[in-house]
Amino acid sequence: MSSVGARVFVARLAGTAVFDPIGDEVGRVRDVVVLVRLKGAPRAVGLVVEVPGRRRVFLPLTRVTAVDAGQVISTGLVNMRRFEQRVSETLVMGELLDRTVELADGSGSARVEDVAIELQRNGDWLVTKVFVRRTDQRGGLLRRRGETLLVSVEDVRGLSLPTAAQGAQLLLAQYEDLKPADLADVLHDMGVTRRLQVATALDDERLADVLEELPEDDQVEILGGLERGRAADVLEAMQPDDAADLLGELTAEQAAELLSLMEPDEAKDVRRLLAYADNTAGGLMTTEPVILGPETSIAAALAHVRRQDLNPALASVVFVARPPLETPTGRYIGIVHLQRMLREPPHEAIGQIVDTDLEPVAVDAPLLTVTRQLATYNLLALPVVDEQRRLLGAVSVDDVLDHLLPDDWRETDDVHAGPPTRPTPLVRAPHGGDRG
Repeated sequence: MSSVGARVFVARLAGTAVFDPIGDEVGRVRDVVVLVRLKGAPRAVGLVVEVPGRRRVFLPLTRVTAVDAGQVISTGLVNMRRFEQRVSETLVMGELLDRTVELADGSGSARVEDVAIELQRNGDWLVTKVFVRRTDQRGGLLRRRGETLLVSVEDVRGLSLPTAAQGAQLLLAQYEDLKPADLADVLHDMGVTRRLQVATALDDERLADVLEELPEDDQVEILGGLERGRAADVLEAMQPDDAADLLGELTAEQAAELLSLMEPDEAKDVRRLLAYADNTAGGLMTTEPVILGPETSIAAALAHVRRQDLNPALASVVFVARPPLETPTGRYIGIVHLQRMLREPPHEAIGQIVDTDLEPVAVDAPLLTVTRQLATYNLLALPVVDEQRRLLGAVSVDDVLDHLLPDDWRETDDVHAGPPTRPTPLVRAPHGGDRG
């Protein structure tokens, strides 16, 4: 049991494993939910816990028997409904860290770097301490900018008010190892203002990867909140098919403006994709698969598929065509599978092992035809050609799944996705129990 007066720093708690009473891991802590009041210390009411399947759920602190920086022990009763933040609630990691506050003694402003919660005699967890770093000073020769302080929560002003002067560096440092899809989940769960703050702080490549994993509404909202030039840069960093899908959600005027700000070569591919209907091979394809000439050695081809920016589906095959090798290419020849290249001498040319039996699909082929081809031949990517048999791009299986799944599949929790490893401890409690 956590003892009265036990102090836990939230930034250190993030990522901590949550266990049930018999020692099985339930999930990991991602945030702490607090109620910030105009008077009195903020009260911590629960933990946001990520359970298997990347779903984030709410665990009331009344169902936690022990909490420290090493582990969290719960009663085993967890509400499996996706966590949805209420208006009265504030997320410590998502909204308080990096916030600029004023020191009550009038000595200047500071940035919040951590928050401590402590267990009280009545069983409540209260925010009692704030770890801050000075960003401004007013008077006092012994004080200096950058100095760190651990102060009582009563000694800071601004925790209860939204602020535009909130950075995102500390939050992003906590999530720097997350895959884009996982970081997209984090952003999706944030409020509108904080989501844009965090998205803006990401570099172009990282933001592009995350946008590709977000629901369309979130994509449009974030892109619309960026400065126009920055938005165009992010679109350039996205896969052309994903950029085209996103631009397709905007008005014609907005899309035209952003296309005009993009580099001409990048914009050309996106414009070409926008011309195709959504549920056709042309609307599904990317224009940047791995395309090589038949004289390329297997060793060189393997080097190309090792590119970090390639998704696994596109890295599974090399498309062979006559020059030019940029889409639209010269005449399409065939494909070479990664497994086949791994079985052959590295000095041999890929033209010697090319598979010419697999028929490509036409650019206007419907989604059903594309899906059948992928399923029939167990492929992860399928070539798309025009009437002159020039390679225009490739449809990957992940793009097909995006169109086959419901529009809100990223936001839908399927609690029956698979059998649990044990009959308990994850059972559904009444939604919102012990919360507030």
